[in-house]
Amino acid sequence: MTSLVFLIEQISTGLYILIGVGIFWAWRRVMYARSSFRSTHFELERDIARYERSNAVTVLILLIELGLVIVGIQQVVAPTIRADAGIERVVLLDDGEFNTPIPSRSDNTAIDPSGVNLTPDDPSQRVLATPTLTPTPVGTIVPNSPPAIGCDTPNAMLQIPANGMRVFEPITVVGTANIGDFAFYRFEISGPQTQGSFATLAEYTQPVAELGELGQFVPSFYEPGEYQFRVTVFDSTNSMGSSCTVNIYISAPIPTPTPIGG
Repeated sequence: MTSLVFLIEQISTGLYILIGVGIFWAWRRVMYARSSFRSTHFELERDIARYERSNAVTVLILLIELGLVIVGIQQVVAPTIRADAGIERVVLLDDGEFNTPIPSRSDNTAIDPSGVNLTPDDPSQRVLATPTLTPTPVGTIVPNSPPAIGCDTPNAMLQIPANGMRVFEPITVVGTANIGDFAFYRFEISGPQTQGSFATLAEYTQPVAELGELGQFVPSFYEPGEYQFRVTVFDSTNSMGSSCTVNIYISAPIPTPTPIGG
């Protein structure tokens, strides 16, 4: 159900266009039936025109209601599900080249560093070099995990989650999904809660040829255990073109240590 809501949210623009075309067509039918009803004097033809007008009005009302439903899903339902699951939309922005302006000196006076003491007697006053921060891993990798399947081509590849990763909070899935005659790609999961068969999580209609964001995965919907997570790419004939399957371990959220007050 969650996957359907997010799918409707993603294709809402196309659905609005189709609904708009349907409303225009239904309105034209209403006008044509009304004109036929007024221009004829035969009771049978008037009944037919009345019947066609009623059908067109019914279709018009149904299309308007469908549009309102899509607006509700896009504006209320999807943001509520995303907020409850702690998912945030991730937008990759290119900030361009970052240049720090350097003020120019007004004269050529040399700086005398002789009065600067970098190692004073008081340790708290000493100037220390700041160590370079190391990247924080996205998740713990469980050793001796089964090997990944089909992830050796750029057509379907997963960087996050990595094979053997332990996940316990919503993550952004990173990788590639692109083939010739591309139609869509799909997230699937298999494990204890799916009785060992692959269940569809979400579908996306835009290819990702370069390494980047593929979508979101929320592990809190599934029981802890060992699962297989798969991205599958399909062509326009709905045939599976390529796939990448990794092993993940869903666990309960890691508790945050509470500092002891002094």
